[in-house]
Amino acid sequence: MSTDKNRATAAAILPLVGGPDNVTSIAHCMTRLRITLRDRSLVQDEALRALPAVLGVVEDDTYQIVLGPGTVARVTPEFEALVEEARAATPITPTGPTAPATPTPHAVTAEDLQAQGTALKEAQKARNATPFKLLLRRIANIFVPLIPALIGCGIIAGLNGLLTNLGWLPAVVPALAAIASGFMSLIAVFVGYNTAKEFGGTPILGGAVAAIIVFPGVAKIDAFGQQLSPGQGGVLGALAAALLAVYVEKWCRTWVPEALDVLVTPTLTVLISGLVTLFGLMFLAGEASAAIGTFADRLLATGGAFAGLVLGGLFLPLVMLGLHQALIPIHTTLIEQSGYTVLLPILAMAGAGQVGAAIAVYYRLPRNGSLRTTIKSALPAGFLGVGEPLIYGVSLPLGRPFVTACVGGAAGGAFVGLFNQLGVAFGSTAIGPSGWALFPLLDGKSSVGVTLAIYAGGLAVGYLVGFAATYFFGFTRQMLTDLNTDPDATAAAAEPSREPALT
Repeated sequence: MSTDKNRATAAAILPLVGGPDNVTSIAHCMTRLRITLRDRSLVQDEALRALPAVLGVVEDDTYQIVLGPGTVARVTPEFEALVEEARAATPITPTGPTAPATPTPHAVTAEDLQAQGTALKEAQKARNATPFKLLLRRIANIFVPLIPALIGCGIIAGLNGLLTNLGWLPAVVPALAAIASGFMSLIAVFVGYNTAKEFGGTPILGGAVAAIIVFPGVAKIDAFGQQLSPGQGGVLGALAAALLAVYVEKWCRTWVPEALDVLVTPTLTVLISGLVTLFGLMFLAGEASAAIGTFADRLLATGGAFAGLVLGGLFLPLVMLGLHQALIPIHTTLIEQSGYTVLLPILAMAGAGQVGAAIAVYYRLPRNGSLRTTIKSALPAGFLGVGEPLIYGVSLPLGRPFVTACVGGAAGGAFVGLFNQLGVAFGSTAIGPSGWALFPLLDGKSSVGVTLAIYAGGLAVGYLVGFAATYFFGFTRQMLTDLNTDPDATAAAAEPSREPALT
């Protein structure tokens, strides 16, 4: 039955994006179905947003349909299958949406705000197309495919820790430890593989060079007067090593004869990149990784409340600027070093401020049924950390509520940061989830109960401050006049009366 539902969702989406011939590539991340389109004008945005399973639409380097965690992983294979089936049959020429009728004057609706949010997103996308931000996006593309494994292994590690603390099932604990740690012990190999794939090299060569970092035999090698240790440099070293391998491979292909390419190119790629990795990159990346860990610990230990306020308050703008992608390798490095990233629970407070702001908008605009319906449908996803529908459909187009949502995130971040400063440090064993979905992934130096209580307290502070800031300061008088109107009633009033005139 579940499969039928997912296939029905995919079947509903496909014609609204222009049909199978308009789709050139399909992928998905934690929450979004990402497709590349031949002709953007063939997409029926409003009809897509109206689908019950669709939480929102975001445009970036690909067209992204927000379906939520879990759902997207089930809908994407069905969507791919439908596209392949249609292409195997008689080719279908995609047709564009029917031209909309002349709009009737109406009050501001959720659709208007979504359209405005899309326009803002497009403008921001154009500003984000700088070489530096495009590089950050490519680095994010390396780590995003690893998130499901990080989440699964993180939850198993948390369960293993709980069983260990309670003294339950001692025979099972070693098995869970092996399952949770296996992926992390080889994460450098996966990073190397994805790096080469993303930057145009041979993926397996990138993985082969990165595997050197985790090979136990490196302990016999001295570099810069120090003995290397397996895993030194971690994911940063793997990324650098694989990137170097890509450039060496491309260089080889410019001069190696085709008859010898299959022998010479991979040999020189692994040899040159491997030597540079052993006698340079592992040491440098190890120092960088250690510096990141030390900085994160000191930042929260000495200025936790203020650091949390800044991080929680600025995360939503960072997302808008595309700079949040730079945090992904930092999160991964922290998880690799200490088992969890202390930054993610603080950054998750931005989502709490967003939820609080959306609830305040709901109560401040009691007559705008269209917008209130959008908020009601998007709030469950918002509580689980999927904030795109609320950001691009509500707060960002309204303007001031986006700022007050940041205030809520800052307050929640300050709350969590304060406890870090007091010595109750904790973090997330994986990246990706946020909001309530982060609870199973929390780990730290204190007991599970204390850790969960502090995180829950931070969410509560974010909700309450985001709500209060938006309720009292999120609207001007003119905004309330323009927005607090029933769109359906306004449209009905604008239509000519069909009753016979009295004479």
